[in-house]
Amino acid sequence: MDPELIAVVAVILAAMAFDYTNGFHDAANAIATSVSTRALTPRVALAMAAVGNFIGAHLGTEVAKTVGDGLVDLPIGIPSLGIVFAGVLGAITWNLITWYFGLPSSSSHALFGGLVGATLFATVGEVQWDNIINKVLIPMVVSPVVGLLLGFIFMIAIMWTFRRGHPGRLNRGFRWAQTVSAAAMSIGHGMQDAAKTMGIVVLALYTGGFQSDSTHIPEWVYWTSAGVLAAGTYAGGWRIIRTLGRKIIDLGPSEGFAAETVASSVLYFNALVLHAPISTTHTITSAIMGVGATKRLSAVRWNVAGNIVIAWITTFPAAAFFACVFYFVVRPLFAA
Repeated sequence: MDPELIAVVAVILAAMAFDYTNGFHDAANAIATSVSTRALTPRVALAMAAVGNFIGAHLGTEVAKTVGDGLVDLPIGIPSLGIVFAGVLGAITWNLITWYFGLPSSSSHALFGGLVGATLFATVGEVQWDNIINKVLIPMVVSPVVGLLLGFIFMIAIMWTFRRGHPGRLNRGFRWAQTVSAAAMSIGHGMQDAAKTMGIVVLALYTGGFQSDSTHIPEWVYWTSAGVLAAGTYAGGWRIIRTLGRKIIDLGPSEGFAAETVASSVLYFNALVLHAPISTTHTITSAIMGVGATKRLSAVRWNVAGNIVIAWITTFPAAAFFACVFYFVVRPLFAA
């Protein structure tokens, strides 16, 4: 078999493994609030999230192009495939570590960190630092701040609008509304996270010499990435679901609706307008914190939030470190 084909297949399989871990690691992004408020049963919520991820994948073309062509510049050839392979393995490793400890870290930033780390220590390739700063690092800081502020403001608006409503009827109404907001969140997650895997597959096809366009996404890539992400999502990441749904604040239906609505809006804006691959984890978590702060600041369990923020900060360099280790291990297998 052609060595280039073997290398490309290896990278694609690694990308699908990452896609699957992304699904069960980030399932909490879409459903934790709906499950914790009993708006949806766990399995119904997971099924909805899986379908939403599948639909969203077909709307994330621009994000996929940013990941595949905008973060690292790799020449065509087998050594470049070794870099991508090591980067994806680094991201998978960090995903599994944070999943084990129940920390909602960013699979997206793990992937970006892995690519950058492997490229930095390779003899070929170049990191596109301008794009890393503008499309990864700045959104990494800005999106949680925006999510927190909008979550606070939107929840205040809900509290004022329905201040004279009957609590029981309001809770029932917001549980129904959460069905819509959870579906929107699921689509936004697929729009962002499935697109990142598609970008990796396209990068592998391009550097392997199997397509001449570094941004073209074949139709089978949409279906495969979306399907694997949906399967991983349906498997569920219960450790992280418990952290997001119960440990940060005690959510009610109105708070859950507010957090999901804000987070999905931020995801859509970044994917469809800015074409920026932001973290769904950062966005929904910060929105939950903002919503919770409307009760009182002490309602947010800031010690849990602090552990999450530490995981956010360490994700990029940690994944880069693991990718470096994997690169030195696999480099002989991807020699030209």
